[in-house]
Amino acid sequence: MKSLAAFAFVLLSLQAALAADRDIAPGGTLRAAYLGGNPAQAVRDSSGAIRGASADVARELARRIGVPVEFKPLANPKAVIDAVTGGDADIGFIAYAPERAGTVEFSQAYVLSGQGFLVLEESNIRTIADVDRAGQKIAGGQADSISLFMKRKFKHATLSEISHDTAEIKRLLLAKEIDAFGANRQRLANIVKEGPGFRILPDNLFGVPQTIIVPKGKTEALAAINRFIDDVRASGFLKKSVEASGVAGLEVAPGGSWTPSVPD
Repeated sequence: MKSLAAFAFVLLSLQAALAADRDIAPGGTLRAAYLGGNPAQAVRDSSGAIRGASADVARELARRIGVPVEFKPLANPKAVIDAVTGGDADIGFIAYAPERAGTVEFSQAYVLSGQGFLVLEESNIRTIADVDRAGQKIAGGQADSISLFMKRKFKHATLSEISHDTAEIKRLLLAKEIDAFGANRQRLANIVKEGPGFRILPDNLFGVPQTIIVPKGKTEALAAINRFIDDVRASGFLKKSVEASGVAGLEVAPGGSWTPSVPD
């Protein structure tokens, strides 16, 4: 009788797992929305292929639940959230921030994206400790995680949100209309590669927790995705993906936390 009960328990567990997998992509294709302009998530290479840690994670998740994957590059975090809540995407790749909670469910973090600052080469700003000071003008991307973080934490510098247009960022710095621009380290590294005159501060403000979102109330799908993240972390899949991406400032998020968070 014990063996029969054990078999029944295993069968029920497998059925529950299969149901959760189907709930992730009920239409038979995993539609994955991500930030098309964020190199810390994924980029389209010269051949047209989408590559990066988030793309690898989406492909592996789709492989495991036995469905094809369709990528949806979108313009900003709100567009990713709207795609998931509106039924145009099954999952979304987005950084957790308290301001974004409420309409979607966030997974645990799978990677952390280091956030730093770009300044003029001759700037007196040398480390993160020099950034939040009275009289200084600091900018971040519109609705970016670092901008939301600075609004919560910075007390002295004047903050503004600007576009990610590289030419405009450079112009504002060179004209000294801003003293520093904050973003993920890969975005900053791309700007520095274009020419001299700028440098990146050596330390990070914080690591943005990159997560997977599903529609509000899809708790079984969320639990399945969290188990998947645990597994790809433990197997080394995430580590290999991060290393292969070559993205500056990207690292595997530590396990053990089911609730994403950012520093208070």
